[in-house]
Amino acid sequence: MHLDVVDLRAFYYRTKLGRTAQRVLQERLREFWPETTGMTVAGFGFAAPFLRPFMQDAARLICMMPGQQGVMPWPPGEDNRSVLVEETLWPIAPGSIDRLIVAHGLETCERANALLEEIWRSLAPGGEVVFVLPNRSGSWSRSDATPFGYGRPYSFGQAEAQLRAHNFIPDQHKAALYGPPSHKPVWLKTAGMWERFGRRLDAQLIAGVLMIQATKQIYATPRPGSKVLVPGPLEVLEGLAGARPKPATQLSKS
Repeated sequence: MHLDVVDLRAFYYRTKLGRTAQRVLQERLREFWPETTGMTVAGFGFAAPFLRPFMQDAARLICMMPGQQGVMPWPPGEDNRSVLVEETLWPIAPGSIDRLIVAHGLETCERANALLEEIWRSLAPGGEVVFVLPNRSGSWSRSDATPFGYGRPYSFGQAEAQLRAHNFIPDQHKAALYGPPSHKPVWLKTAGMWERFGRRLDAQLIAGVLMIQATKQIYATPRPGSKVLVPGPLEVLEGLAGARPKPATQLSKS
């Protein structure tokens, strides 16, 4: 079940914890895609807080918000780039998105398989998507103080298996938000220290958020358990044995 856009906006734009999370996740996302010049960049779910760094170089930018959540104008004070969409039926031409951020979208979607199919349809060949997901083993998924405490939390293994089943190739993964999901000033002041500590130790088990970058797979692969038969060279030539050329019929002498 999706959270209401009013609650999401209040967390990310009106609380210190939300603004801290916004800054940390923006930095991590930019590490996946340091340059998006000339590309179409989009977000789905509530990805608005994470799209701003891509405004400087992306050719086109769109922020899609599902009807179950609601929509808000974005970015504030500028031409609107947000649109209300059906959760699994986007007004996007097939293969038109180069880079996509899905945040507060997959874990709250009741039709996750249909959503992944729509993401695959909308991505360009070789297009990339980053999923921002609550970490199953982290403290953020067990607290309702942030939006990451709602929906289905994931482990890296669970998320990657689901992506492969829908023709995505997981390429990279990162983790973020290592500090406690607390609005108390003492924890907010040490947020930077927690991030440096967690990244140095690669402490994914305690991270609040998992980030998985995957590429659209455009070639077919065998289903698990299916056999692929490759004929050997002798088998290829076997059919030629019965196709020997016949000698020309001799003309009878008159």
